[in-house]
Amino acid sequence: MCIMQPTLANEATQQTNILIGLLTPEQLAQQLGVTTRTLSRWEVQRIGPPRVVIGRQIFYRIASVDAWLLSREQRRTRTR
Repeated sequence: MCIMQPTLANEATQQTNILIGLLTPEQLAQQLGVTTRTLSRWEVQRIGPPRVVIGRQIFYRIASVDAWLLSREQRRTRTR
């Protein structure tokens, strides 16, 4: 029985796959139409979407951003 060793290309693909569903601050800022500085400010004010910190890298889970957006949804109220 021969066990095949993963190739470097397969290892790189596997490493990339674990980041599926995550956005970088630059990607999220572009999607929301804000700057990365705004995302940082929201984090300090604790009003931004939850983030994942790995070492010095910051990521945002798409599912968490979706939930955060839904929590910010407001109904229009009628004024008299």
